[in-house]
Amino acid sequence: MDAEHDRWMGLALDEARAALDHSDVPVGAVVIHDGAVIAARHNERELAGDPVAHAEILALRDAADHVGNWRLDDCTLVVTLEPCAMCAGAMVNSRLGTVVFGATDPKAGAVVSHFGLLRGAPLNHAVTTIEGVRGDECGELLRAFFRARR
Repeated sequence: MDAEHDRWMGLALDEARAALDHSDVPVGAVVIHDGAVIAARHNERELAGDPVAHAEILALRDAADHVGNWRLDDCTLVVTLEPCAMCAGAMVNSRLGTVVFGATDPKAGAVVSHFGLLRGAPLNHAVTTIEGVRGDECGELLRAFFRARR
């Protein structure tokens, strides 16, 4: 495992834990450009009452604002959970270069679990995918959250 990916996932995990403060599902994301974090967000659906306030969407918006362009082809998004179809679509539409994720999502993941949306065809852009970085740790944070809600 790449040491930088491990370090960046640690930052995404910190973001995920921040979602717990407002009872959101603990998913965190950071965007890296030229070796620096340019965006760091966590889920805010409950906090904002916004169905699309996933960590990835919020981080991509902040990153585009930071670079001054919607094209994020030189960026890497690091997220604690395999992206859903909505977030994977946003990655394709932003021309994201790479996504690194921790835990797979057998229920709603759209990268490796279902659909393979980041592979390119028939869509117009492929996103390089690195999976499983600190996956056990990312998965346990989510399992603990849902155990506590039962």
